[in-house]
Amino acid sequence: MVAVQFFACSPKKGYGMLKHRGFPGRLPGTDFQFVIRRPNPKGVTPLVRRERYRDRKAVDRMADRVFLAALWDHFADQPFERGNLDAGRLSWLFGREVVPAEDPFDPASYEALLVIKEDVARASFPEVFEE
Repeated sequence: MVAVQFFACSPKKGYGMLKHRGFPGRLPGTDFQFVIRRPNPKGVTPLVRRERYRDRKAVDRMADRVFLAALWDHFADQPFERGNLDAGRLSWLFGREVVPAEDPFDPASYEALLVIKEDVARASFPEVFEE
C-alpha cells in the first residue's frame, strides 16, 4: 500500500495540513469534533495541556475515551503527524497520553509529530485496550 498525503491547501511550510483519511470526524450524537476540515486562517491553534478534573461530565470523558481509541486504532504506538486532528480534543490528552515525538516540538504546527504514551494511556483508559 502506498501512503498518500493530502494537503488541504498549498503544502508550504506551516500551511499544509495532512488529512487523516478514515479517522472519525466526531463523537456520534454529539458536537464533539475529532478533526477539522481546513487550516485555521488566523493561524494554527497550539496544543496545550488541559487539566481533567474529576467532576467532568460523563460525555466529556466518553469523548476522550473514543478519541484515544480512534488514535490507537489508526496509529498504535507509532509517531503520527498532527494534521487535521482537532487541537481542542488533542489538548485533553496532550502531555499525558499523547506526547511530542520530536525535539524541538512546535505545539502550533500541523506538521508536529506526536505519539501515544502507551503505559499512561493504558492506565488512564484501560477499556480502550481491552480485547
